[in-house]
Amino acid sequence: MAGMFDRNMFIMLISIMIGAITVTYFIADIVNQSKMEELTFEYTTEIETIEEKNINFISILLESLILLDSSREDRAFGNYHFDIASIFYYQALTEDDISKMETDKNITIDNCTEAMLKYSISNLNFKSTSDLFNNAKKYTDYNNYLKLIDIYINLTESGEKLTMLRYNSSNYLRQLAENLTFVNGSATSGNVSILLTLFNESMRMYEEELAIYEEYEEKVDEYSIEGFRQKREPI
Repeated sequence: MAGMFDRNMFIMLISIMIGAITVTYFIADIVNQSKMEELTFEYTTEIETIEEKNINFISILLESLILLDSSREDRAFGNYHFDIASIFYYQALTEDDISKMETDKNITIDNCTEAMLKYSISNLNFKSTSDLFNNAKKYTDYNNYLKLIDIYINLTESGEKLTMLRYNSSNYLRQLAENLTFVNGSATSGNVSILLTLFNESMRMYEEELAIYEEYEEKVDEYSIEGFRQKREPI
């Protein structure tokens, strides 16, 4: 009986030890699996964050460039109407027929009004484009992209100034046209010295800002071409 008891005790102890080892293994496996899942989640989250940043960057950048083109287009239409207004205003000053003068005067006023509308829209779009470019910078750490975006921001800020200056010029030109009258067989503007001073000053400032704007346009082209060349060079 004593021998059988000892054998049974031995078998029971062995079973307990095997059970303990098995439980320990499963606990360790569960802990390891939990750690692996945690690490996988962390890396997956990091990758998803990077992908989301890239998607946001590209999306905002494309929106910025599209709006920039729209800003330039409206500015070009504004310039077209302003140029027509200028031509007919100076033509009106030389007319010796009241009917022709009135026609030139009305064409000037209409085109100034249209130019002001286009410049106003362009100005708002340049501002919105600048805000978008600034927002895009939050989603990239790539130095070359940041440098190029900074040039674009400078370009859009200059575009804002340009369109506002030309808006003012169009407004002054419209007022000059509205003051045109026909006296003693010729067109005259009356006493518009202050208006002329404001008009000429706004035109002078416009020309100065235009040089800055065109310089930024050249920088965008140069930097874009240089970046393309760098990408093509073997590492």
